[in-house]
Formats: sequence, structure tokens, C-alpha cells
Amino acid sequence: MPVLGHTQYGKAEVRVVRIFRDTDTHELADHNVSVALSGEFADTHLTGDNTRVLTTDAIKNTINAFAKEAGDAVRTPELFGLELARHFTEVPQVERARVRIETYPWTRLEHGETPHPHAFARDGSHVRTTTVTRTADDAEWVVSGVAGLVVLKTTDSEFHDFYTDRYTTLAPTTDRVMATEVTSQWWHAEPPADWNLAYSAVLGTMTSAFAGHHSRALQETLYEMGVQVLGAEPGIGEIRFSLPNKHHFLVDLAPFGLKNPGEVFHADDRPYGLIEGTVRRDDTPDPGPAFDPGQGW
Repeated sequence: MPVLGHTQYGKAEVRVVRIFRDTDTHELADHNVSVALSGEFADTHLTGDNTRVLTTDAIKNTINAFAKEAGDAVRTPELFGLELARHFTEVPQVERARVRIETYPWTRLEHGETPHPHAFARDGSHVRTTTVTRTADDAEWVVSGVAGLVVLKTTDSEFHDFYTDRYTTLAPTTDRVMATEVTSQWWHAEPPADWNLAYSAVLGTMTSAFAGHHSRALQETLYEMGVQVLGAEPGIGEIRFSLPNKHHFLVDLAPFGLKNPGEVFHADDRPYGLIEGTVRRDDTPDPGPAFDPGQGW
């Protein structure tokens, strides 16, 4: 007999932009919010009984309303996510709420060599991510992250002495371009005093580690980045990385009578190597449902 397994539902990708006009210098918060609820919702699947279902339209309306009602918390995605998760777990039939937020950074423009009070440019260098999970018994997990952060080193990277078989054609190298697009999430075993400062500090540590590490493999660099983040931020219990190789292939200029001593490259987008890994403290507790695998399992 078939049985119903895990289910969840919600509203995905509610774009909400909050402008703070408290002073003459305006501020901007730009979020893309997704909410998933799980709990006592089996009847809607099994019998079509919707009496327990909080509509996804109501979820959308709640997100928009909280962009006003949550006040200063909206400036910080972790705090905004906590406000929303705490609200949804007050619904009696909701056993768990997961709030995922993508936050798009904006930088203030200058006019006459001074910062303009209400003009901005979208900073496309990365997206800030947040996942807040809360259960009806008040347990909470907060994960911060970054996506779309493209970094590159023109040297200080090697890759050689790897295992070979009869299909191996890659030549070993002691000097290569190493580039990747960082997707990373880190779980706060202890909340920081200031979420925004902590986020900036993690990004600074992560990029500094990438820049300063002489790499013998992207895997080694991944681990070094994780080690340095945990060393700098004692409240973080675990950090996860997904690092695709953004390959740069040396162009053969010999047909044109030109030498190419590591100067002209072709940037190829696919296929690519994908390196993923986790760095965690040996004494940190299990993160439980903190990390969202995409389907809420």
C-alpha cells in the first residue's frame, strides 16, 4: 500500500524591497524570501481536506506585511528570517518553518564626490543567503551564506601527482589560473552579537584565505578557507562549500607566430569540476536540520 511521506509547502521567491526613510539618508533592504511549512497537513494530500492549510497567498502577504511590521529587523536577513519563522510556528498545525532569504547588496552612489543620500547601484559581486529553521517547540537554527562570489588567482596554484588511468589526458601543472564561484553556508552554533558585522568578517576571512593560500588543489584551498573562518569566528560550528572550477585554458597562439607565456586564456563555462566539502569543529553539536538540502529532508 502507498503511504504519504514527508511533505512541505509554502510560497517561494517573494521579492520585497524595503526603503528606510527614517533620516534624510535613505537605506535599502532587497530580499527574495521563500517559506516552507511542514506539519499536520496530510489531509489535504489524502482527502483534499484543506481546513488546516494556511494559504500560500497568506504566506506571501505575511512576508510583505512583516517588511513593515518587523522594523529594523528587516535590515538584517537573519533577524528578518527569525521574525517570520517565529510567526509561522505559532500556527497550531505547523511543526516546522523554514525561511530562506537571498539578499541583494546595494552600494551608495556618489554625487559631487560625496555619498548620495538616496541613489544606489546594485552590487552584483555576490548574493547574501540566509536559512532560518524553527520548530514548534522553539528550537532554532540560523545559517548564513554567500552565493555567486567569483574569485580568481593568476598564479600560486598547482595540480599534479594525481591518479591516472588510461582515460587520463590532463597534464600536470605547477602554475595555473585558479578560479571558482563560491557558494558557502555556515551554521551559527552561537549567535553573533552583530549579524551584519559577522557576515562581513566571514567574507573577509574567506577571501583572504583564498588569496593568501598557495594551492596544490582546490580541495586544499577549500579546507584552508574553512579552517580560517572557524578560527576567526568562534560561534560558527560548521561551514560548507561548493566550489566549481571555472577553467581557464591557455590559447595556442603558435599558428600566428606568437608566444603565449601564460597571458591569453579561453574561459570555459562547462563542463567543470565541482569540489564540495564541509569543515566543522570536532566538538560542535550536530547541526540537525540547519542546512536546507533543497527539499527539506
